Amino acid sequence: MDTSVYTDIIVEVADGVGVIKFNRPKQLNSFGGNLVVDTIDALRKLNEHPDTYFTVITGEGRFFASGADVTNVSSKQKSFRHDGEKKVYWQQHIAIGTELVRSLIEHKKVLVLAMNGPGVGAGASWFQGSSDIFYAAEDAWMQVTFSQLGLVPEAGSAISWANSMGTHRANDWLMFGGKATAQEMHQMGLVNKIFPTKGFHEAVKDYLKEMLKDRSGKSMMEMKRLQNSSTRSARLLALFEATDALSERFVDGEPAVRMTAKMEELKKKREGRASKI
Repeated sequence: MDTSVYTDIIVEVADGVGVIKFNRPKQLNSFGGNLVVDTIDALRKLNEHPDTYFTVITGEGRFFASGADVTNVSSKQKSFRHDGEKKVYWQQHIAIGTELVRSLIEHKKVLVLAMNGPGVGAGASWFQGSSDIFYAAEDAWMQVTFSQLGLVPEAGSAISWANSMGTHRANDWLMFGGKATAQEMHQMGLVNKIFPTKGFHEAVKDYLKEMLKDRSGKSMMEMKRLQNSSTRSARLLALFEATDALSERFVDGEPAVRMTAKMEELKKKREGRASKI
């Protein structure tokens, strides 16, 4: 498997385990550059890799993923001839994330989320409900702010989270936003196992390799297929409906207003800190 083409992820394959590691640590692994398209391609290749049974998604550095950067809102097109053009514009921009989550849903290997640090926004919603197994470092936490920014739960997370933790907990979390530690996520039933932050990546790989010592990887993949076969169509429909709802929110215009206000708030905080130095 040729991994030299990737600029924003690191891919490793060994002992039946394929690892995709987000590699934009200076940007807190935000979804810029080639990170998303590289991940989509790596998922495609690992899907057909003859010697792997687990695919692990994790991050390099202190963050797992910080999602989209709201500061990019200023560079987006603002003038449209009509709402139809505006709707298509935003659907095209959202499509890359939709394809990534579709690739997660359709992935044949046992998909393991190894959350090495904080996940924010899309970094706290795209992968958590789409993974088959979820491990977290003891210092990891998640935060979503969909309603605060005038958005909706992305990538079908309204359904995938409800399936993982129950409807009432998912509604409370996704509607009102908030921050949850790895320990709280474990209590919710979202996280399977917590590992020490120090040596997290190696600990996860060692654990999965140990699981393969006296267990059939092909058997586990087949268990996944059987379990997911009854929910596949519903998850893909939820993904499509979330994409449509999110693009409609941008047509409405409220997210741009709220994101601009957030940018101003962050700017004032930075200026305030600078004035104290």
